[in-house]
Amino acid sequence: MSKQSWKPGNMLYPLPAVLVTVADKEGRQNVFTVAWTGTVCSDPAMVSISVRPERYSYHMIEETGEFVINLTTEKLTFATDYCGVKSGRDVDKFKEMKLTPIPAKEVSAPLLLESPVNIECKVKEIIKLGTHDMFLAEVVAVHADEAYMDEKGKFSLSQAKPMVYSHGTYFSLGKELGSFGYSVRKKK
Repeated sequence: MSKQSWKPGNMLYPLPAVLVTVADKEGRQNVFTVAWTGTVCSDPAMVSISVRPERYSYHMIEETGEFVINLTTEKLTFATDYCGVKSGRDVDKFKEMKLTPIPAKEVSAPLLLESPVNIECKVKEIIKLGTHDMFLAEVVAVHADEAYMDEKGKFSLSQAKPMVYSHGTYFSLGKELGSFGYSVRKKK
C-alpha cells in the first residue's frame, strides 16, 4: 500500500454537523451550522465549537457567553445545510426551515424542538486560533427526546439516524459495530 503526502489540513472525519442556537442580550435568536465541534472533557462535561468571528452569531455568543448545540438527524439535513449557508443577518432561518425554538433550562439561547439531543453550554474561554475562534464551554444541561429512547431507557443512536459531515458531503450514521471494550471481551 502506498500513501500520498498532502499539505497540512483538516482530515479528521466524519464530524458531527450540529445546529447551534444563540440569542443576544436583546433576545434576538439565530441558528447556524457548525461542523467543528467536539467533546473536550468529561468531568466537568465540556465541549467546544469553533466559529469565524465574522459570522452573525459570533457576537451573540461573545456577549452572552451561552449557546446550545442541537444534534442533527437525516430529517434535518436540508435545514442543517441551509443554516450553514444563509446568514441570520438576511433571513429568519427558524421561520424558513420551520424549526421550533423552545426555552432552554439554564441559558438564554433556545433549544430546537426537532433535535434529538440539545446541549446547553456556558462559555468558559475563547481561544483565538486564526480563521476561527474556539469557544470552550461547560455543559450545564442536556435534553434528550423520549422518541429516541430504546426499551431500556438508553438513547438509541440508530433510531435518531444522525447526520455527519465530511469534506463537503453529508452522511448518515448509526450502525452499531460494537461497544467500547468489545475487542478485549470478544473471543478469538
